Amino acid sequence: QLQLVESGGGLVQSGGSLRLSCSASGSTLEYYAVAWFRQAPGKEREGVSCIGATESSTCYAESVKGRFTISKDNAKNTVYLEMNSIQPEDTAVYYCAASSRPVMATMVRDMSGGPLATEYGYWGQGTQVTVSS
Repeated sequence: QLQLVESGGGLVQSGGSLRLSCSASGSTLEYYAVAWFRQAPGKEREGVSCIGATESSTCYAESVKGRFTISKDNAKNTVYLEMNSIQPEDTAVYYCAASSRPVMATMVRDMSGGPLATEYGYWGQGTQVTVSS
């Protein structure tokens, strides 16, 4: 059974950078699509970014495009989300999720271009990112 653990969250100043990690155990991420989602207090969960079985397939929500970069290290069984030019509106709990149908998961997008939560069946517990202005 695939298990995911997020790390790297914390408090960061506006304009700063942060790198989140999603480490997997129980199976290899090589055959999964992995996505990042976030949920701010009082707001709906938002798809942030996704990456397919290979790094050639990625997606980004419009709100983070050009600022966030997703990458995958199969040797470390870890997916990263590099967050640059962080803004207060990026404050949220960030979750990573995985799908055993990588082609479908990276093709299906929400209205903002990000991943769709219903395509992902494995979820981590989340890591808090707080941006101070």
